[in-house]
Amino acid sequence: MTTQPASNQGSAASPQGDVLVYIVDDEPMLVNLAELILKPDGYQIKKFYAPELALKSFLADSNLPRLLITDYAMGAMTGLDLAAACKRRHPNLKIIMLSGTAGPDIIVDAPVKIDRFLA
Repeated sequence: MTTQPASNQGSAASPQGDVLVYIVDDEPMLVNLAELILKPDGYQIKKFYAPELALKSFLADSNLPRLLITDYAMGAMTGLDLAAACKRRHPNLKIIMLSGTAGPDIIVDAPVKIDRFLA
C-alpha cells in the first residue's frame, strides 16, 4: 500500500481550478475514484493514503485546501482526529467524512445532522 501523497493539478480554465481538495483514505481505489469524480470539474486534488501524511502536509503547506474528504476509520488516526486537527488551523475548512464501518453512535454525536445537507 502506497503512503506517499500524489498531487494533480486541476484545469485553470475551470471555476474550480483554484479549489484544492484533500482526499484521504487508506483504500487507494476509493481515493482514485474520488479523484476521477472531481478532477474533470477542474478541482486541484492532493491524494493521501494515510491521515498522518495528510496532516503533515496540511500543517506544512501554505496552500490550504477548501475541502477535506476523508474516511472515518483508517487505523491509529481516524478521520475525525484528522478533521479536528485540520480545523484548528483552518476553522472554515469544509469536511466530508465517509465511512463504511461507523456505527450509529458516530452519527448521533455528529455536530451537523443530515437534514442540514438536505435543506
